[in-house]
Amino acid sequence: MKAHLTCSALATALLCLATAAQASSHREAPFITTVPKVDATDFYMFRSYEAGRDNMVTLIANYLPLQDGYAGPNYFAMDPNALYEIHVDNNGDAKEDITFQFRFKNTLAGGGAGVNLTVGGKAVNIPLIQAGAVANVKDANLQVNESYTVTVVRGDRRSGTAQAVTNAAGGATTFDKPVDNIGKKTIADYAAYAAKHIYSVNIPGCATPAKLFVGQRQDPFAVNLGTIFDLVNAPVSFITDPSQINAAPNTLANKNVTTLALEVHKDCLRASATGDDVIGAWTTASMRQGRLLNPKPASGHQTAEKAGGAWVQVSRLGMPLVNEVVIGLKDKDKFNASKPTGDAQFADYVTNPTLPALLEIALALPSTAPTNFPRNDLVTTFLTGIKGVNQPANVVPSEMLRLNTAIAPVAFAQQNRLGIVGNILAGGTDNAGYPNGRRPKDDVVDISLVAVMGGLCVANGDTDKLAFGAACKPSAVPLGATAFKLHDGVDQAVVPLLGSFPYLNTPIPGTK
Repeated sequence: MKAHLTCSALATALLCLATAAQASSHREAPFITTVPKVDATDFYMFRSYEAGRDNMVTLIANYLPLQDGYAGPNYFAMDPNALYEIHVDNNGDAKEDITFQFRFKNTLAGGGAGVNLTVGGKAVNIPLIQAGAVANVKDANLQVNESYTVTVVRGDRRSGTAQAVTNAAGGATTFDKPVDNIGKKTIADYAAYAAKHIYSVNIPGCATPAKLFVGQRQDPFAVNLGTIFDLVNAPVSFITDPSQINAAPNTLANKNVTTLALEVHKDCLRASATGDDVIGAWTTASMRQGRLLNPKPASGHQTAEKAGGAWVQVSRLGMPLVNEVVIGLKDKDKFNASKPTGDAQFADYVTNPTLPALLEIALALPSTAPTNFPRNDLVTTFLTGIKGVNQPANVVPSEMLRLNTAIAPVAFAQQNRLGIVGNILAGGTDNAGYPNGRRPKDDVVDISLVAVMGGLCVANGDTDKLAFGAACKPSAVPLGATAFKLHDGVDQAVVPLLGSFPYLNTPIPGTK
């Protein structure tokens, strides 16, 4: 989409605000750009809407952004020297009560010898990860097998009780990850091949078997990066006309990510059968404190470095867009290394957000940002949950994704793309969407844009229907109802998705 920048100053400011909110958590902090294998891109948590699975909660943690399907020959294996975790707080104290830990291992076929071809009478190792067509788990034509383990830890993530998650069919503790979608010639039916890597698993302490999948998926996040980062090269009519919500191309439509997905019975995630229905969750990735590079690596796989020492957290993700448009640049790496219990140190970024004011100064704009300081509407949205919807009975303000497991899921076709905000506008009954958890269909960019510019205060009204407090009134929002019309021009709701676990679509192949 090409257009001259003819927007009014107000529209330009709003588009620039949308600009900062587009990349979800892809490359969101300075350090994480240097270690993409541990870069968390998006986190989803929702009551499963697959028929007959509505008592389950799906947790999806995506890592390693901006994968191209054609990016061979090594593609996108996970880091065996990293620890990937999904944390669940089920009593509101901002501390993990349940943690699912994922560790990866990559091994060469033939007991480490790899796949060799006889050339001129000599056995020579092939340069690719595949020697032919691939269709099965541990396929004989794969030179590299990527496997992983999952451990559930109850209590503190490092000192709590740790137990292995096991395959319900046979009790194995190691699972296989499908190779990435190399292309049609290598993997003729990738959907069928990947489906063979969906496991029914037993989680210690859970009465109902869970589902587990780890593998490449099409990136479910939608954004028009090129136009936005080209000085917002779009006309004003583009963001104010609801019929243009899907007018811009989705830049990520041909990108993949690596998904860590679990579907767990909701009662297994709560503190007890009579405990709070609201759970909070976030993801992290940690690396070893020390890394020694081998200047003369030996033959074999992954011999170029030796990692050791304590785990150091380098990635953190709960609610989308927080580290992108809320946390200041100087503290982005600090936030990624932090825990929810320490979030008071970042409170000013929420109560007194700088981005709207920065845009007003930089573009010499009149006042357009909400004036209800401190921004308790954002505190409620991002740090405590909305009372009566997804706020725990006893909550310590902290940033994480919160889900009320007692709210029934809504079938995909009936889900409101604007989550709770859209539900209020439509007068509907869909309270199962963002910021009450997050579904793949929820357009978190548009929802967050509405929230930052005070739209939730307008929705709150004088009757305090969202329990934001007396300071959150429509009169405190200069934009008024205009905030609800804002959109980024890309429709999250049209991204291809599956109707069942793991919900995210088959990844884009290297060739078609």
